[in-house]
Amino acid sequence: MQFYDNVFDECLKYGIEPVVTLHHFELPLNLVKKYGAWRDRKLVELSVRYAKKVMQRYKHKVTYWLTFHEINALFIASTPWHMAGILYQKNENKVNTMLQAVHHQLVASALTIIEGKKINPNFQFGCMLLYPCTYAATCHPEDQIAARNKLLPTFYFGDVHVRGKYTNTCLSYIESLGGVIRFELGDKAILSEGIVDFVSFSYYFSGIEGIGGDIEQAEGNLSSGVKNPYLDMTECGWQIDPIGLRNSLNSLYDRYQIPLFIVKNGIGAIDELNEDGTIEDSYRIDYLKKHLLAMIDVVEKDHVDLLGYQVWGSIDIVSAGTGEMRKRYGFIYVDKDDAGLGTLNRSKKESFNWYKQVIETNVDSLK
Repeated sequence: MQFYDNVFDECLKYGIEPVVTLHHFELPLNLVKKYGAWRDRKLVELSVRYAKKVMQRYKHKVTYWLTFHEINALFIASTPWHMAGILYQKNENKVNTMLQAVHHQLVASALTIIEGKKINPNFQFGCMLLYPCTYAATCHPEDQIAARNKLLPTFYFGDVHVRGKYTNTCLSYIESLGGVIRFELGDKAILSEGIVDFVSFSYYFSGIEGIGGDIEQAEGNLSSGVKNPYLDMTECGWQIDPIGLRNSLNSLYDRYQIPLFIVKNGIGAIDELNEDGTIEDSYRIDYLKKHLLAMIDVVEKDHVDLLGYQVWGSIDIVSAGTGEMRKRYGFIYVDKDDAGLGTLNRSKKESFNWYKQVIETNVDSLK
């Protein structure tokens, strides 16, 4: 915890507002072994105890909190170990286990917000969603349904966090899965009281859904969809769609009417280190510029209440989606390869100074 004291103090010294995620796919292995992870209601109690300790410690240094990172990824990516520490057991009802684990996380999130407001009433809490911007493949009515169905898992979590209850969207989704959730006494009141102040989300690319059998699939990071002939694609299979970010912001704001926050946006690419130590990543600059301009449009033209924007990420790290180093996201190149070999020396990419200027001018340099 002293480490984070040092990090927050350094940020605040330079006028940088910390945004803290309490759970980011980091469930301790011992809790997996002892309780079976988020299957067990005990994790609600343990999660809230942990959150209270953290929030009490940093109550004068941190204002903005996210409870669970990409909480809807458990539905979208179908990787329960990654998202919730769950390995399905033989003959286990996977649907009910998933729904129950999600319910426990939603209750834990609401309780964390309730307790956090007691610690500091000025705390601002957000849910954090992976937003899969989706278009219908054609104007066929069934394609419209397919596109809507793709978004249901996202709205499921958004609805509970913002509305404080399982809405008709949630209930119809549960029924479509043939699942059941066990509620404990007081759960509904907890969800109702512990609603979020804002909705945050990650956005990287868009996809298409439809019923046609002749449509070509596009693979993305823990997600997939149909290839869009109107969009360019990265070498990692992501469809570049800055207008999709504007569409996503409008869709979420129209639905919830509370502030939004883009907390992850960026491009994974195979960056090459030149002999002179430079890295030319004009494709990253182009990607971010177009998405930032879309963000400006959504604020100035669409009047969406947007709290902020964060790039993923500042420095190259191992890709969570593929376990690679060669798929890089940062403004800073790290000398390390997929085998773990390298000096770990760091080099500024071309995008580093470009984004530095964007920050210094508060995006005015783009206009």
